[in-house]
Amino acid sequence: MDEGLALAMETMGKERERKRKKIREEGGLPLCQDPLDLLGRDLMLRVLNNLDARSVVRCLVVSRSWNRVASSDLLWTSKCEELWHGKAHLPRLSLVRGVSKLDAYSLSVMDGKRTRIVKDDLCDHVWDFHFTKVAPEYWRNLDPCWKGNGPPMHRYFHQDGSQTADPGDKVWGGHECCYSIVTSMIGGGKIREHYVRINRWLPLAVSRKQDWSWEMSNNFYCYSSVPDAYKEGGTGPLFLVM
Repeated sequence: MDEGLALAMETMGKERERKRKKIREEGGLPLCQDPLDLLGRDLMLRVLNNLDARSVVRCLVVSRSWNRVASSDLLWTSKCEELWHGKAHLPRLSLVRGVSKLDAYSLSVMDGKRTRIVKDDLCDHVWDFHFTKVAPEYWRNLDPCWKGNGPPMHRYFHQDGSQTADPGDKVWGGHECCYSIVTSMIGGGKIREHYVRINRWLPLAVSRKQDWSWEMSNNFYCYSSVPDAYKEGGTGPLFLVM
């Protein structure tokens, strides 16, 4: 909390105490007043800005006047920046023009918890590809990650269902490649099985990291989404995926 805010709150605190003392001396009831009325909108915004997002959300239901202040874009812009800091990907649905910063924050949190990958996720990112330690030695010898003699191999997914690699990729070899996303559900809309399959090779289990990046892997190889939070307009689906 900066010195100006601290001084203002201290001054107001002394003024409130003076009024309470006067009322007690006159035999009246202690003064009880809405902090928003006392501090005003601008100062209350500065107070709320020092709270975590969960605490600010609680302020939304105090009253209509509190809701107007606690839902301000001025307040939630900084909350979004804090949430997005260090994330590998920013969800497209939270960066749509016209979406309030409060909604952008909420949508980002919900999308960040999503573990169901969709075609937009695959196609929007570049993917690092490498073999695991149980892969045959022949393939590991072609992998720069194991040999330490170059940048990682990259894979690219396309909306037409195909997959490609960088020119000159020794593992790729120029063969045709297609992918599919398989999801099976059980009662209550819960996911029973979810994986990505490339050609007829082993399925790739899908997982999500804390920085919102994706990983797809099986016993022999692994795909990791390359961070691209700088992309204008974000990445991933435009609508919330459950």
